[in-house]
Amino acid sequence: MSASLFRNPVWLRQHVRDVLSFYHPAILDTHYGGYVAQLDERDGHIYDARTKHLVATARAVHNFSVGVMLDGPVWCLPAAERGLSFLKNGHWDDTHEGYDWILEGRDTVDATRHCYGHAFVVLAGARAHQAGISGGRETLERAFEVIDERFWEESNGLCADEATADWSELSSYRGLNANMHTCEALLAAYEATDENRYIDQAGVIASTVTRELAESETGRIWEHFTEDWDPDFEYNREEPAHQFRPWGYQPGHHVEWAKLLLVLHEHDPESWQVPRATELFETAVDMGWDDDHGGFYYTVDRDGKPVVADKYGWAHAEGIGAAALLAQQDDAYVEWYDRLWEYADAHFINPRHGNWYGRLSRDHERDGPNHGVAVEPGYHPLNNAWVALEAFSG
Repeated sequence: MSASLFRNPVWLRQHVRDVLSFYHPAILDTHYGGYVAQLDERDGHIYDARTKHLVATARAVHNFSVGVMLDGPVWCLPAAERGLSFLKNGHWDDTHEGYDWILEGRDTVDATRHCYGHAFVVLAGARAHQAGISGGRETLERAFEVIDERFWEESNGLCADEATADWSELSSYRGLNANMHTCEALLAAYEATDENRYIDQAGVIASTVTRELAESETGRIWEHFTEDWDPDFEYNREEPAHQFRPWGYQPGHHVEWAKLLLVLHEHDPESWQVPRATELFETAVDMGWDDDHGGFYYTVDRDGKPVVADKYGWAHAEGIGAAALLAQQDDAYVEWYDRLWEYADAHFINPRHGNWYGRLSRDHERDGPNHGVAVEPGYHPLNNAWVALEAFSG
């Protein structure tokens, strides 16, 4: 496949449609409402028809809303509306005013309040509102209010991570995954509403993480912190493949931060943003690119050695989005953009259905379906194809 094809808006639009079509209509839960995100990545069969994760629900709303904005299939609108309704009537806890983390059918089995999950609800509401879908702005504002009142730490310029269901106890853990996706959601909220409070807060988070918390000598970003925002280098050391908080540096998050800085620069430009985004992308390549087999390692240690050498689809999708935006600043990054798409096309994209596999071994073997509670209904591949579409469509 010609590398330049990956920059063709027609091809990128079709890739978005392919990802959406893999999940639709199987993702629609006609029994409990909302979505069923547990689709086998090989053939799309449902392996768990009951479990509903807040992040998966919100990400699917985002995806179908993007489909609406791109004048995609007519079923995108009712699919997005279904998810918005379920966020309100399924995940929302009216008693304690927060979004429940995991449901079984319509019964809550984990009501832990995660900033990470609420951030994705902000994102879902923002994209739905941007697409002109009724209820999007209400969802955006409700979730943002929870983050602002319960998680936001004004003195630190960052968000706390999680709380108990009744908000009586706030965890001492502080992490960057929740803050990264809060920043992303706030950028989307600004794009949907043009309200400065969202872009201002996104800018504070981005600057705090990528400049103040980054290591002064290497520019690398550690993920785990104490309540006082001191690095915690022991957190999850014994659980290096944790679903949300793996131990080690994540090259994928470095390119994701690069992308977010470039989105921030588009809306609220400051002189430091593009150089820092470039540094973050180059840091990801220097510490995380596998020169023998290709692709980004999932995590590396403080000496740059791989901890989890597996390759994750989301990290490469984020690299594509970052490279697309960097190419607008420096043509040299077109080469990285094409290279990442070629890698994904060769290894991650299901040749039969167009969806992406979640995880591969270091040398690109698959150890069977990555079954578990799904939170990735095609969000990273679709979102970054859309980012690239916008970049290369001018």
